[in-house]
Amino acid sequence: MQIATNQFQKELKPHGDTAFPMLVSYERLSSYESGSFLWHWHPEIEITLVQSGEMLYKVNHCTFHLKEGDILFGNANALHSGSMLQNGDCQYISITFDPKLVYGFHESAVYGKYVKPLIQDFSLPAIQFDGTEEWHKAVSGIVGEIIWIYKEQPAFYELGLVKRLQTLWQFILENSPPILSYTSHDRIAYDRVREILSYIALHYRDKIQLKDIAEYLHLCPSECSRLFKNYMNISLFTFLQEYRIERSLEYLMDMANSISDVASRVGFEDSNYYSKVFTRLKGLSPREYRKQSNSRNHTAKSISFF
Repeated sequence: MQIATNQFQKELKPHGDTAFPMLVSYERLSSYESGSFLWHWHPEIEITLVQSGEMLYKVNHCTFHLKEGDILFGNANALHSGSMLQNGDCQYISITFDPKLVYGFHESAVYGKYVKPLIQDFSLPAIQFDGTEEWHKAVSGIVGEIIWIYKEQPAFYELGLVKRLQTLWQFILENSPPILSYTSHDRIAYDRVREILSYIALHYRDKIQLKDIAEYLHLCPSECSRLFKNYMNISLFTFLQEYRIERSLEYLMDMANSISDVASRVGFEDSNYYSKVFTRLKGLSPREYRKQSNSRNHTAKSISFF
């Protein structure tokens, strides 16, 4: 399984409905191929509570090491991905909601004064609550109440959820660092990085050269490379390799595909080079990974049968 996105890496999964745009879901990294979900974004806020295990959570140019009990507030429209640490699983609860549940309607004073400045602050992609500050305890309590209300749905539960989302929002505004002003250059850079990710998602099966991406963005190759490295803290070439390896996993699980077939499907012209990159990133060869994964799936099916 992998998160479904459109060509622009926007997640397609609905988070609630138009009447009440909110979703609380119970997740685990082992449900994704290789124990990680790929880069994507959505206009909703996402709050992640780690129930057990650990996770390496990347949001825009920042990396967060989340442990059991930690909470992460992910800002609207931020690019994010998550992965296991040392192959250990991580169970977590995801709370995703449209900020309109906090501000009501677009031209409201609440939107203009308290919501818009935060969700458009590109210097604040996420906030980690790990108990190192006293006010984190209050955030943890509110998040726990949100999860309980959503699950039990007592009388007036929608009002209860909105009330707690607004309280949480106020806590963040009162206790977080001052919101910084952003420039049009910041917005352009962010949009260009999303375009690069979109191009890779559409063309990773093809032979991609830096000049191809640069021409797509109407930039010189050096500027394109610098922009991506500065924003994502990883070189464009390394990211492309990692993305291709992640995409290869779904083909690798099909025993009808040879290793050469899998390699060619994700843009590797040389299956030996694919195996070399795969082993470096995953710690075992494609064949070993396939054997190990199929063994786990067989065991899981046997357990669920009984």
